[in-house]
Amino acid sequence: MLSIRGLRVTMARTEILRGIDLDIDKGDCLAIIGESGAGKSTLGLSIMGLLSKGAARGEVLLNGRDLFRITEDELRQLRGGEMAMVFQNIEDALDPVQRVGDQIIEAISIHQKGLQCLLELGSLGRLKGLRGLKGGEESRGERSFQSGMIRLLRAVGLSEEKAVAYPHQLSGGEKQRISIAMALANDPDLLILDEPTASLDAMTKMDIIRLLQSALHCRMSLLITHDISLAQRLANRLAVLYAGRIVETGDAQEIMKNPAHPYTRGLIRSYPAMNRAKDLQGIPGMMSHGLEGCPFHDRCTQRIEICKTLVPLLQEVKGRFVACHRGGIVPLLEVRDLGVSFDSYSALSGVDLTLYEGETLAVVGESGSGKTTLSRAIMGLCQQSSGEVFLEGNKLGKRDVSFYSRVQMIFQNPKESVSHRMTVLDAVLEPLNVMRRGSPEERVDRAKEVIRQAELPISDRFLAKYPHQLSGGEVQRVAIARALALRPKLLIADEPTSALDPSVQAKILKLLMNLQERMGLGILLVTHDIAVARKASDRIAVLLKGRIVEEGATDDILSNAVDPYTRGLIESACGEFDMREKRGSLKDGTMDGRVGREIDGQTGGVMEDRAAGKIGDENQDTDKEELWTTT
Repeated sequence: MLSIRGLRVTMARTEILRGIDLDIDKGDCLAIIGESGAGKSTLGLSIMGLLSKGAARGEVLLNGRDLFRITEDELRQLRGGEMAMVFQNIEDALDPVQRVGDQIIEAISIHQKGLQCLLELGSLGRLKGLRGLKGGEESRGERSFQSGMIRLLRAVGLSEEKAVAYPHQLSGGEKQRISIAMALANDPDLLILDEPTASLDAMTKMDIIRLLQSALHCRMSLLITHDISLAQRLANRLAVLYAGRIVETGDAQEIMKNPAHPYTRGLIRSYPAMNRAKDLQGIPGMMSHGLEGCPFHDRCTQRIEICKTLVPLLQEVKGRFVACHRGGIVPLLEVRDLGVSFDSYSALSGVDLTLYEGETLAVVGESGSGKTTLSRAIMGLCQQSSGEVFLEGNKLGKRDVSFYSRVQMIFQNPKESVSHRMTVLDAVLEPLNVMRRGSPEERVDRAKEVIRQAELPISDRFLAKYPHQLSGGEVQRVAIARALALRPKLLIADEPTSALDPSVQAKILKLLMNLQERMGLGILLVTHDIAVARKASDRIAVLLKGRIVEEGATDDILSNAVDPYTRGLIESACGEFDMREKRGSLKDGTMDGRVGREIDGQTGGVMEDRAAGKIGDENQDTDKEELWTTT
């Protein structure tokens, strides 16, 4: 077992690691992820005892032995023996003037037990066979080092002819295999891998991953990487390192699916992946070492005063450990059992939603499904008949001035939401004037600031224009700037791109994502276009006849939708239906019928009128062609 307690590393008067506590058991693979400069490689080097004397403090126990309190000779015997490391820079790890076969033999010969293990491996050449083979028959130990080297080459997928090659004669993937072979030569209990697939092409990377999946079998492994997909494939546990401190640790798959710390979420959002729907987002600002308080507070959009002065301790939150004074990413908006009725008609019924700080939740559905009613009910623009709405943990009653300074809405038609009697500057100034925020000069400065953030010019000529003198995209940007003037935490965007052409749509969506990245906005995106939701949202809630029929992470909903209505929305957006398929879908019950239609006064489940064959009366011989005719 590897046990690390209170590990601190200081170099050039800068504290690189600041109190690391970790445990790795036999069979565990712990991945350390984080940005460059977080201290990942320093952690691996400190365990191996490869830092300058006195740089590291604390306790590092390997199988009960404190690596910081043994002699250099004892440590040298452990390195390459009980513990080994695959280094980040392959070129530096191999001797350029020595054949690779000789380098492997050297690694074996330094620790005699390595030869015995390799010989007991026999002709199978399976890396898993390296485990548990110590202390075999003495007579077999007389075999040559060269025989052991050849078997090890085969074990990592290389032919024995490669033994006579120099490093410069090998490809990057082959050199990485040699490096892994040298690390495994003496069957170490602990294997440290520092960026083992960095700079490799995708095909070679997959080969190395398959090799490592076998090599890590039944041993302690520490994987240091910025490659999130590699961590997902190899590690069963994950620790997120930021500025020398661990900010989140737990089950690897759970953290990847539902990150709890704001930094972890930002890191995952920044990583390009083939199965990722939403566009990439970065983390604003740069990492700083030596800050007081939470190391992430200067880049965190949900920070509070205590974050600036007090270091948060790791605390258990939903099955993992998170270092955050607020317990991780906090709920911004909570809707519980919300209902809205107009006379005898129920527009919303039993709606439950949670929107977290800094995320985008898309509410999708056809026209008439209740999307706009939901947004208006949250804003207090229509009366709710049941349920509760919470903002930042506080139950909302009558919406007051304080509410509208924290929550703003962007309406569907920008030219109707911005007064035609106001200039650009006047329109953005209006909420600041109503709330009396600062002096007149400060209000003008703030208005120009948000107009610039909305990527509009702040020339006197542009600021004096009226809405009819602007394009649709420009008016929508003015509406966005107006909504941002009061620095809200929540932005409700009701079909913000539906009236715009595709190129302008893309720019508006990108603008909203950039603003969210910089300001930590929570965005409730109301849209009928699931393709828009795909590119802009973290999670999707599907609304049908005033009820949520499906909710989940955007990637999960798009790849594995459960509800037939959701599948129909996705298929329609993909353009996979021709008219024949649409008619055929009536039998399948996918998209047969219209949301707002009453079926002979019937009541029941929200999909009842879309179930197979249930269009109008069950026995009615309806011409299916009429069902797809616009009335």
